[in-house]
Amino acid sequence: MSEQARVLTTFDADRQVAHVQLNRPEKRNGLDLAMFEGLIAAGEALRARADVRAVVLSGVGPSFSAGLDFVSFMASGPETMQRLLERPDGRLDNMAQRIAWVWTEVPAPVIAAVQGHAYGGGLQLALAADIRLVAPDAKLSVMEIKWGLIPDMTISRTLAQLVRPDVAKELTWTGRVFDGHEALRLGLATRVTEDPVAAALELAGQIAEKSPTAIRNGKRLYNALPDLDARAALALETSLQLELLGSANQVEAVQANFERRPAKYRDPE
Repeated sequence: MSEQARVLTTFDADRQVAHVQLNRPEKRNGLDLAMFEGLIAAGEALRARADVRAVVLSGVGPSFSAGLDFVSFMASGPETMQRLLERPDGRLDNMAQRIAWVWTEVPAPVIAAVQGHAYGGGLQLALAADIRLVAPDAKLSVMEIKWGLIPDMTISRTLAQLVRPDVAKELTWTGRVFDGHEALRLGLATRVTEDPVAAALELAGQIAEKSPTAIRNGKRLYNALPDLDARAALALETSLQLELLGSANQVEAVQANFERRPAKYRDPE
């Protein structure tokens, strides 16, 4: 990387909220190799931090991400694309998938603030977040069909669980562009808002005020559900609840409510 850091991470220590920004606005935050490396590094770093209670993921400039920068990858030679798709022994994901999947592994909630373009890999990155706040005039697309490809950056674990199979197929096979209002109707947006970044930061602050251990256990529960049958899902509910009952943060939540004061929670160990 030469001219600038592709990914910027800031941390509001008072609110314990991290803000991760794709930083290539002159290319609508297109995904080149340096952007892949930066996003993975940022996600891995936040995954290990106990003091982070919420994460906002956004793009610098008017767009979230216009997806894979094919010109950049074509110029760098076939070995670069091969590097994205290689799967080392024992790994769940390859590098292309890692930039999205790592956000599901960050224990704190991740909120994507989507404005402007969210095409192809950019959309798949947003779909890996727990919550998506989308501008009404945003332009979203499962665009890989334009290049004769299928989406392969965790879409089988994100889009496929958010919409009906026929809807997922129609979006994948047409590559059509849709706006924030349709994203909400389809189930891809959590909420439509004129200023997604400001709304995401506000929501992150609200989440950060709650018990971080309860929030993290809630994410563990919902992320595990697609792979569980009823028996295993109900058992997991109980197991995660037992971890919380009588814990320092759960006791603090009760006391703060009774005493009508802001709670003072401990960071998870």
